[in-house]
Amino acid sequence: MARITPFHLVPALLAAATHAGEVTIEPRPFSVRHTFTATALPGEESVLLELGGRTWTDYRIKSIIPHGSRVASGDTLIAFDAEDIDRKLDDLRRKLEADALALEQAELEYDHLVRTAPHKLEALRRAAETASEDHGYFTKTQRKAKEESAAQSLKRSEQILANQREELNQLTKMYEADDLTEETEEIILERQQHAVAAAEFALRMEVLNHKRTLGTLLPREAEGLANSERDTAILLKKAEEEAPRTIEIKKAEIAAMKTSLVREKETLSDLEADRAEFEIKAPADGWFYYGPIRDGRWTPAELAKVLFVNGTVPPRKPFATFIPSAAKLGLVAFVDGTIARSLGPDATGAVNLTGREDLEIPATLVALATTPEPDGTFRAELSAAWPEEFPPVPGTSAELTMIAYEQPAAVAIPTKALDFSTSGWTVEVKLADGKTERRPVDRGRVSGEDTEILSGLEAGQVIVVP
Repeated sequence: MARITPFHLVPALLAAATHAGEVTIEPRPFSVRHTFTATALPGEESVLLELGGRTWTDYRIKSIIPHGSRVASGDTLIAFDAEDIDRKLDDLRRKLEADALALEQAELEYDHLVRTAPHKLEALRRAAETASEDHGYFTKTQRKAKEESAAQSLKRSEQILANQREELNQLTKMYEADDLTEETEEIILERQQHAVAAAEFALRMEVLNHKRTLGTLLPREAEGLANSERDTAILLKKAEEEAPRTIEIKKAEIAAMKTSLVREKETLSDLEADRAEFEIKAPADGWFYYGPIRDGRWTPAELAKVLFVNGTVPPRKPFATFIPSAAKLGLVAFVDGTIARSLGPDATGAVNLTGREDLEIPATLVALATTPEPDGTFRAELSAAWPEEFPPVPGTSAELTMIAYEQPAAVAIPTKALDFSTSGWTVEVKLADGKTERRPVDRGRVSGEDTEILSGLEAGQVIVVP
């Protein structure tokens, strides 16, 4: 590695000038160096701590160790209050058990429905056929038969009454022929009179019954049989349409219950996974840092507002970093475009730790981003030969001085001696006769107030500096 040569050791320009504005050109050491701040950070060995939060979002801190703590493997870094999630897990397990039993019951009902639906449909078909047959038989045969039967009953009652009256007349005539009516004859006449009265009453009742049968009972029976035929037909059609649909509904219900059960199991699994994160332990010996360290940046400020007891850590967002003791610390810096464009591969320099300026810590550029960050800076990764007696801790800031360009003998002039026109860069050169003329030159690198001249000037020439 090239050693950095302090500017105060570089030989000054030899100015053999006739006045203060003249400079004599002499080759001298020339270098371009940059100073910027870098941070000692681990590489890919560090572990970002982030809560999965698949279904749970309330991560309230119960305990947390201090920022920057040195920890041993297995030490608890942070623990969260698990009372609410434990209650939720218990409720979900109970619901899962109840839903599993409900699914079994629904499957039994579905099986019963599939097996009994054909029998119920067959019973309804038989009922509809019977109702249709009964109505048809009544309309075609039975109604007329009942009307005839009613008429026959009425006629029979009339005949009975006529017979009873005729018999009473005959008895009366026969007994009236005698001069003296015997007691037995009176009894017979009285009995016959009662028979006539009974026959008359029976006839009146039969007339009423005949009237009611023809006017009310038979029409009512006809209407009832017609309604029965209609209703059983409707029930049959409804059952034929509903039975397959009912089976499909029950089948869809079971499918929905199964899907719900699967999702509940997934939710339980996710919640159990979230519960496993309620205590985070160190995977190895190392350091615990508040805030995420990634892509060369350590950003603790935002999470510092919540990383305390009773603070709530947001899920799915890195909130801390674990750095193993075995992690190799490098340097990460974000430099502006001027520095990024001037640094070449394997550029070298030195690390300056404030307070330990006596330590000489070489540094080498390892990688330099070719595209800028959102803030316009370029990410630079460097390696450093850290002293064994003073190893830095992650997050240490240091000042770096990097040599971007170096020439042991170069022609360099004050930058203000250059002028630019349509012809390019020129310098005013003093001639032997004391006059001056402008000479074109090729400009090289710039360092501070000096500019390297690649061609157009030679040692011993005198230039005029405004």
